[in-house]
Amino acid sequence: MSAIAKIIDTLENKVEKLFMKMKGLEKNNQDLKDELTKTASIIQTQSKEIEALKTQYEALKIANTLLGSDEDKRDTKLKINSLIREIDYCIAQLSD
Repeated sequence: MSAIAKIIDTLENKVEKLFMKMKGLEKNNQDLKDELTKTASIIQTQSKEIEALKTQYEALKIANTLLGSDEDKRDTKLKINSLIREIDYCIAQLSD
């Protein structure tokens, strides 16, 4: 009978260790999920910031061209022509 008791005690110890290991892994998993959420939030914020900086860059590039710089002069002219066409279209829509 004592051999069976020893086997049961050993089995109980192993089961207890497995439960402890499982709890540790669950905590680790939750920590990783939290870190992933934070990282996704940071990436989203940085993506928005990148888009804002790209917009500012384009505006500065156009302003620089209007000040007389030869760089990107063609792009600025095309953008101005596009804006003029949009304004003409809006005026035409309003007059209808």
